[in-house]
Amino acid sequence: MINLKTKGFYYKVYALLPIIILFISVLNEFDLNYLNLDYFSFNFPFILIFFFSLKEFKNFDYLLVFLAGLINDTVVGLPLGLSSLSYMLICIATAYFRNITIRPNPIKDWFYFLFILSLINSLNYSILTLFFSYNLVLMNYLVNTFFTFSFYIVFVSLFKFYLKGIND
Repeated sequence: MINLKTKGFYYKVYALLPIIILFISVLNEFDLNYLNLDYFSFNFPFILIFFFSLKEFKNFDYLLVFLAGLINDTVVGLPLGLSSLSYMLICIATAYFRNITIRPNPIKDWFYFLFILSLINSLNYSILTLFFSYNLVLMNYLVNTFFTFSFYIVFVSLFKFYLKGIND
C-alpha cells in the first residue's frame, strides 16, 4: 500500500477529508423522497462531528464546524445560528465526555451519543416551536433520532478504518 505521508498533496487532502465531507453533507441536504419512504431521515453531520470530536482529531477545527452550521442553516432555511449552536453543543459535550472517560468503550460512546442527540433534537424542537412558531411534527424528530442513533455504529466502523489509514 502507498504511504500517504510520502505524498504531500494527497496526504493533506486525505487528512482534511472529514471537514470536506462535513461541508459536502451540509451543502448537499439530500432528501430521500424519491424512495417513497415517509419516515426515514438521519443526521449525518451529528455523527461525523461527534465521532471526530470524541477522537480529538487534529484537523477537525471547531471554527469550521461552526461555519458548517451556518451554511446548513442557510441551505435548510432554519434561523441562522441554530445548527451552529447544535454542532457546538455536540463538540462541548463530546470534549467533556472525552475528558472524563478513562477507558473508551464503543457501547458507552453509542449511548452517550443517544443522550446528546436526544438533547440536541429536543432543544432544536423547543426553540423552533416556542420562539419561531414553526409547525413541526414531533414524530419526524423521533424518527431522525432513531435512525441517526442506529447508523452511528455503521459510520463509526468506516471512520475507524479511515483513522487507521491516516495513522499508518
